[in-house]
Amino acid sequence: MTNAALGTPAAPETHEPAQELVDPEHGLPAGFGPGRLGTFLFWFALAFSVFQVATAFNVPIDLKLVGGFRILDALRVVMLGWLVWIAAGAARGKDWVPALLAWLPLMLVHELLAFYGGSIPAIVLRSLHVGFLMVLASGLLYVHRSPTAFTRMVSLGIALVGAVVALYQWYFYADILTRSGNISHMDLTLGVIVLVALFALAWRFMGPALPIVSGLFLAYALFGQYLPAPLDHRGYSLEQVIDQMSFGEEGIYATPTGVSATFIFLFVLFGAFLERAGMIQLFTDVAMGLFGAARGGPAKVAVFSSGLMGTISGSGVANVVATGQFTIPLMKRFGYRAAFAGGVEATASMGGQIMPPVMGAVAFIMAETIDVPYVEIVKAAIIPALLYYFAAFLAVHLEAGKRGLVGMTKDELPSPMASLRKNWHLVLPLLVLIYLLFAGFTPLFAGSIGLALTVLLILGASIALGMGSLAMRIVFWVGLGLLCSAFFWYGVLVIVGLIALMILWNLTTKGGREALAVCRDALADGARQAVPVGIACAVVGIVIGTMTLTGVGTVLGTAVISVGEKSLFLALILTMFVSLVLGMGIPTIPNYIITSSIAAPILLKLGVPLIVSHMFVFYFGIMADLTPPVALAAFAAAPIARESGMKIGFEAIKVAIAGFVVPFMAVYDPALMLQPVEGTTGLAYWFAVAYIVAKVVLAVVLWGGAFIGFLAGHMSRVERTLCFVAAVFLVAALPVTDEIGFALAAAVLGYHVWRVRKEAASPRPA
Repeated sequence: MTNAALGTPAAPETHEPAQELVDPEHGLPAGFGPGRLGTFLFWFALAFSVFQVATAFNVPIDLKLVGGFRILDALRVVMLGWLVWIAAGAARGKDWVPALLAWLPLMLVHELLAFYGGSIPAIVLRSLHVGFLMVLASGLLYVHRSPTAFTRMVSLGIALVGAVVALYQWYFYADILTRSGNISHMDLTLGVIVLVALFALAWRFMGPALPIVSGLFLAYALFGQYLPAPLDHRGYSLEQVIDQMSFGEEGIYATPTGVSATFIFLFVLFGAFLERAGMIQLFTDVAMGLFGAARGGPAKVAVFSSGLMGTISGSGVANVVATGQFTIPLMKRFGYRAAFAGGVEATASMGGQIMPPVMGAVAFIMAETIDVPYVEIVKAAIIPALLYYFAAFLAVHLEAGKRGLVGMTKDELPSPMASLRKNWHLVLPLLVLIYLLFAGFTPLFAGSIGLALTVLLILGASIALGMGSLAMRIVFWVGLGLLCSAFFWYGVLVIVGLIALMILWNLTTKGGREALAVCRDALADGARQAVPVGIACAVVGIVIGTMTLTGVGTVLGTAVISVGEKSLFLALILTMFVSLVLGMGIPTIPNYIITSSIAAPILLKLGVPLIVSHMFVFYFGIMADLTPPVALAAFAAAPIARESGMKIGFEAIKVAIAGFVVPFMAVYDPALMLQPVEGTTGLAYWFAVAYIVAKVVLAVVLWGGAFIGFLAGHMSRVERTLCFVAAVFLVAALPVTDEIGFALAAAVLGYHVWRVRKEAASPRPA
């Protein structure tokens, strides 16, 4: 157990999972490593989260309290008092190093915030965010993937560069701002160094694909004037390129980094707190109780629990590892083929990135990029996400029918109501988050409130358990709810004050100190989980910087537009392949940023609605993680399923058919994404929505039968072929194709059901 008053871990090993799992996105285990360095990295990550939460909440630390004494001064007194306590312990012969390793990064955060009185300029916030990311990522690489002296020196060098450049931007912000467009020699030197360090870090941490793509764009900015027309540009000096990429808000500190430093980090932290509080277990128990006894129950549990996880996580590959450890072996135990079990988990987990409200954080970037309210993005994603999971659910149902797989027995299953009664409080922050998002509040506000409520519920649950009677607990929860509601009238200090009081209360009991340890570990773990996304956002900013500087997107778009003028379908196919190819080596967020910068404006010019064009690109970036030969999600499931990643990838494509079909159908009928349809309003509009949804559902059913070979019973090759053809007609947006598709579907399904019933009624030969 830790000394919660100091927040110092008794031993770094407590932060390591019992079974070390490697994250397939970057190949590193989940912990911070052993020894003093592991302890420092743990507290540095925690301090990173504290910094991000303080800036997200915009805590007024320069607010004067009594006699001109500010919150800032009170915090400084606390930090200095802690330092004196550490020194006193050292004088008594105690091990003072762990406490000092905790104090240093937290004191750094205090001074970073104090310099600007808590209200940090946007560009400084982004630069400090990147600095924290570089130091933390380099430290993790040093601990987990630096076997030689050279690789350790590289990791230390990258960390040093990240820290120096961030502090340089922080301290000289005003000077840099005044000489914008006319950078100094020091600016130029540091700008070049940070780009080199960031590329090296991304290469080591995430692999070569993203650095190579961004590097090609950077090379184009520097040397594109030597290319033949129309690919050339007017030419830019090294100073102009570095000013664009390393300073200002168009390069590594562009919109993606700004979103990472606010929305994304906050929602990743929100998910980390819910996971630590037991949300994964709650989702699994509810899914098991609801679907475990059904035909093919274990696979339906995987689909449902992964969909629920996606509402708070949105990281597909992480979901494969988190939920797949349980669901894949369970599916195999009940008779599912290993490749199919892995494909179901990969498909269901990747669906988390299209499942509102989090949507793998792309929704936040999309909202900022196209300047529409976040709720509009969520609204457009709801029906496609439900259809995606319907397709996955149907696939496992049909596979179970084909192979005669039954569900689990009742005595093996937990009670969903009992699980909800025990952990009902964990659902409240998620419900509040969804309400605030749909009520029109900003994602930053909604995420902040959701995170604060989660912390209060974790700490409050510990306090409530110590109360003797049910009446006292009810009074406590009602009172806490009323105090929380005061936030809307009196501001963020109400929440900060409540959390501070509950921390002090929890320090007095053993259960309270354990609850504080949960919050402490969640802060550190959330920062660690945010590292891959943050680094990707910074590196992909170079692509944005190049496009805004040179206008290369217009050049690339001209060729696609010329194709689209003759055939929109061909332009969509070309865009799909670009998204799939890029997505095979690049995470979803940078893939979306790159392809949306190039392809989405082209689709818009071809008449595709704004949100639909961006969703089209986004969907196929996700499908790339299921599509061989790379299929990152499939290969993440491979060691758990003990099957080839390629085989899992091909099974995943079958299960995820809706993910490939829906984007095309939405282009030709935007009502599928609840977008306006010209000339259709009122009841007629909702009839159009119902019609397109019904058409997609029927197409998914037909494709499920065609790929799996089972509907009401086993299907013949002719029936499977006709089902496939009927589904193609339903999807094709051509005159009379709907009528042909419906007629063919009615004929083949009617015949199939008649044949199966006839065979069932026929006496079996002895």
